[in-house]
Amino acid sequence: MSRWLIALDIDGTTVHDDGFLSPNVHKEVQRVKDLGHEVVIATGRSAANSYPVIRELDFPGKHAVASNGAVSYEYDQAGFQVVEVESFDPSPVLTRLIDVIPDAHFAVEDLDGTYRFHKPFPTYALGEENFETPLEELLHHPVSRVVVLSPSHDVDEFLGLMKEIGLHSVSYSIGYTAWLDIAPDGVDKGHGLEKLRQKLEIDPGRVLCIGDGRNDIEMFQWANELGGHSFAMGQAPSEVKRAASAITASVEQDGVAEVLAGFEGLEFLRAD
Repeated sequence: MSRWLIALDIDGTTVHDDGFLSPNVHKEVQRVKDLGHEVVIATGRSAANSYPVIRELDFPGKHAVASNGAVSYEYDQAGFQVVEVESFDPSPVLTRLIDVIPDAHFAVEDLDGTYRFHKPFPTYALGEENFETPLEELLHHPVSRVVVLSPSHDVDEFLGLMKEIGLHSVSYSIGYTAWLDIAPDGVDKGHGLEKLRQKLEIDPGRVLCIGDGRNDIEMFQWANELGGHSFAMGQAPSEVKRAASAITASVEQDGVAEVLAGFEGLEFLRAD
């Protein structure tokens, strides 16, 4: 009952934009893991796109929640094994988006973690396993995620457009640029982490998460509702900071290490 579940976003949280992992962050992650706590990656990346980062960084842990909660997997240095994938029919939402923003770039994440796309995405944005295909072929197979990139919109314009459209049958989040991730209805990082928390039999109040993006807001809400702790990185957008229970330093200032270095203080506050 004394174990904590500590969930960490990857990009902009655990690692810098260039993929650098601070030695201080690695040290503190290893330290809390050695104390017996569960350190979990919770990322918007797919399993196939996040595992190489975890392996290259020799990241401590065993469990990961990927694709914004739609995929969970276990890993070690030898490889990874997908535990669960949640999927949906992309046709209704894609048809609507294609009608409203026909010049956008569309991609789908298939159940094996690979991507199909019909217009180019930024290098490595979809991982190494991605395949160009006609737009029509994105519509007719179950997927774990739809990705939309609209270079002609800024973030605020895109947020407004999505509110006008309304995406009631699926969950969605928007990144720093005009980038839209669409997941199965009700699926987000908090959803994936709650299933893992129950599986690991960790006390509801002993959860802690750290992130920096709009796709971390539901994860923060999940932790807060359970009586745990949520930390937004110092460089996070204002709405992300408002959703968190506290704010730490930026990724350049080792915000994750700052939180974990004071972890014993949080544990003291939870002491029975």
